[in-house]
Amino acid sequence: MLLVKNGYVYLGERGDRCDILISSGKVVDVSASIDATGDMDIIDASGLCVASGLVDMHVHLRDPGLTHKEDIFTGAAAAAAGGVTVCCCMPNTSPVADCVDVIKRIIDKARAAQIAVLPAGAVTIGQRGLELTDFASLKAAGAVALSDDGNPIQNAALAREAMRLAREHGLLIISHCEDAELVRNFGVNEGAMSRKLGVPGRPAIAEELMVARDVMLAAETGARVHIAHVSTAGSVGIIRCAKKAGVCVTAETCPQYFSLTEDEVLRQGSLARVNPPLRTKADVEAIIEGLADGTIDVIATDHAPHSAAEKLLPLADAPSGMIGLETSLALSLTFLYHTKRLGMRELLKKMSDNPAGILGIGQVEEPSTCMADLVIFDPDEEWTVEPEGFKSKARNTPFGGMQLRGRVKYTIKHGEIVYKG
Repeated sequence: MLLVKNGYVYLGERGDRCDILISSGKVVDVSASIDATGDMDIIDASGLCVASGLVDMHVHLRDPGLTHKEDIFTGAAAAAAGGVTVCCCMPNTSPVADCVDVIKRIIDKARAAQIAVLPAGAVTIGQRGLELTDFASLKAAGAVALSDDGNPIQNAALAREAMRLAREHGLLIISHCEDAELVRNFGVNEGAMSRKLGVPGRPAIAEELMVARDVMLAAETGARVHIAHVSTAGSVGIIRCAKKAGVCVTAETCPQYFSLTEDEVLRQGSLARVNPPLRTKADVEAIIEGLADGTIDVIATDHAPHSAAEKLLPLADAPSGMIGLETSLALSLTFLYHTKRLGMRELLKKMSDNPAGILGIGQVEEPSTCMADLVIFDPDEEWTVEPEGFKSKARNTPFGGMQLRGRVKYTIKHGEIVYKG
């Protein structure tokens, strides 16, 4: 048995100081005071927050096929260090997770991981946007969602048919919204930054056109669509209007889109290259407003590991993406909670309850109903990001050297401590 004492507990609708008793992997009691017995392990959580383990519904673990960048085990260790107990991995692996064999391979390997790793299956074969995968078999094999993330579906007729079939099979589609002809392989936001660097840019309208298309298709088909990594003010506005109209759409953003602007590219070059790109100060403010008013439901990481050699390439040649599992909670606390833009309960819902609900997985609500997946963190501890100490194989973060406020102390999965900071 494990007893967590004296923490400020956010579970379900709770938000008070109390103790938590865990037995056989489940929360069996949450009370003002629980007496310890001789056979209990005890965590003194005085001054700490205790909450449901974080759920990151958008990560790239590069397994199978690209394990020089990351694998399921190192990605899971990084997740545990960041307070994440469940993550959903995208299908752009090698081979692509577009068939039963690859989905089962991921699930089988993940059984030995520190946290739960849930695979998303590809919407189209090979993520080429030409032919739909077998949705029924992917779901039966264990895929919790479908996505062509990294290779957004350009053909509207195919996207429409995918949504129709996804609704038929009760599957969520996670949509990467960018018009391929408008973005090409450009690495920075179109505007002042692209002009300053003298390179073509990735315009905001490329994202917004596809967000508009996909929410309209969701409205027409009745499908559940989740818009990935929202980065522009225009996208926030479109999603806000769609929700008001009753469209079944949810949305996520990532810490880089509420903490950094396009200016970071001047300071850090390829380390700050990500798709969609870092945007303007006005976009950052709109993203924060969208989080605050509920337009954006989820904070995910889009954890995208790359090798050091790849990220040392010039900006135009380097791959896009940055890692985020080990910094997401601290960045969210620093830039949203401590700036009073989001309350603690609202922030935690966007990192745990909301993504769990969207993916259809259970979290701790009442004693004895769910497995004990918890994160225990100090909301005020200041620390400096040191990528060389990460659990991830990768170091491609623009947050290295940044001082953050808020740090994970314990991560508990099914009642077992899987990370102690």
